[in-house]
Amino acid sequence: MGKARKKNRTHKKVEEGENPNAVKTPKTFVMRSGEVGHSVMGLVNDIRRLMEPNTATKLRERKNNRLRDFVAVAGPLGVTHFVILSRTEHGTNMRISRVPRGPTLSFQVKTYSLAKDIIAMQKSPKSPGLEFQVAPLLVLNNFGDSNEMKLMSTVFQNMFPPINIQTMQLADARRVVLLNYNSETKHIDFRHYNVAVKPVGISKSIKRVITTGVPDLQGFEDISDYVLRGAFASESDVEDGPDSTVTLGQDFVGRNNRRQDQRAIKLVELGPRMELRLVKIQAGMCDGDILYHDIVKRTPEELKAQKAERQKKMQEKAARRKEQEQNVVKKKAEKAAEKEAHRIATGGAPRKPEDEEEEDTKGKRKRAADDEEEEDEEEDVPEYNDSDDYSDMGDMAPQFSDDDEGEFSGEDDDQMEGFSDDDE
Repeated sequence: MGKARKKNRTHKKVEEGENPNAVKTPKTFVMRSGEVGHSVMGLVNDIRRLMEPNTATKLRERKNNRLRDFVAVAGPLGVTHFVILSRTEHGTNMRISRVPRGPTLSFQVKTYSLAKDIIAMQKSPKSPGLEFQVAPLLVLNNFGDSNEMKLMSTVFQNMFPPINIQTMQLADARRVVLLNYNSETKHIDFRHYNVAVKPVGISKSIKRVITTGVPDLQGFEDISDYVLRGAFASESDVEDGPDSTVTLGQDFVGRNNRRQDQRAIKLVELGPRMELRLVKIQAGMCDGDILYHDIVKRTPEELKAQKAERQKKMQEKAARRKEQEQNVVKKKAEKAAEKEAHRIATGGAPRKPEDEEEEDTKGKRKRAADDEEEEDEEEDVPEYNDSDDYSDMGDMAPQFSDDDEGEFSGEDDDQMEGFSDDDE
């Protein structure tokens, strides 16, 4: 019955024009963990602004919220990634986690600048227009071929909507996020730019007339004096480099930016600006095996002993769960026996096996009806797209378990703090 309902829902989506196999747009929750202070909270808001429109800009966390609370609402809301910022006495940290199974990338934020600081440093800051109505493009540079670099690149790419070159509109290329990896320092430069175009081959004064339409004639006799005096501007104002000059394939936003026109590309930084360092990669959702660690290294013997210890704990946990299930069955049987003894003591007739079978049948029917109602309620709930499964990690063997984090937090300056494993 349930399979038939799911099949009918799939046919309904196809009839309505929705492709059930289409890749869903990724959505991100950006949140803080614990007390972070005014500056880090500003960074949280800037990252939310950067991820628009595929984020919850007005998300409000409470002190009693736990990670499992956000995981519970992530499915119905179609959220695919969490970005969690926290602050400790050692500095600011950021974690990027794939919902709901992981992996989780932990970064140390070495330095950062808020968007308001970036705009304050600009000579002629521009007010943002409609740039945040479309998702930014992502550019990755100098990411190597190692397993941790490949995994990190995949996580970053899946945070932003995929690009189809055949159907993409040029007007949608309004912003760009640039991530540059420095192999010498092991730092990642994070930048956020606005993409603008300007005319080429003309003086600065003519550019101002074309782009704004209202020139400032203060200090000039008339418009001819404005144009002629502007013609003696510096060579850098008149000509733009060939590396930044392109031919527009489609109409672009702005005045007179038509198809086949020559324009120079100009990037204006919007912020925030960050310098990140990858510390570790965990296999699960903020927990699990450590697939990579930049500081703590393990020998093959230590990894083997650690794996055996983890398997032992998993077996003990399974044994406890089995014992608990047996205790539940035993208590139910004792409760049913007490109830039957009470019936007989109060003059009731003993129960027959046929009556017990009939009650079991009614209970099964009721559970089946409840399952059908739940399926009807979940008809429009988006499901997770398993196309981004990170289970194939290549040769990235676990380096140490969560039990070893005490050693990491003792002497290193990259201690991570935030949601604990019990919060899941």
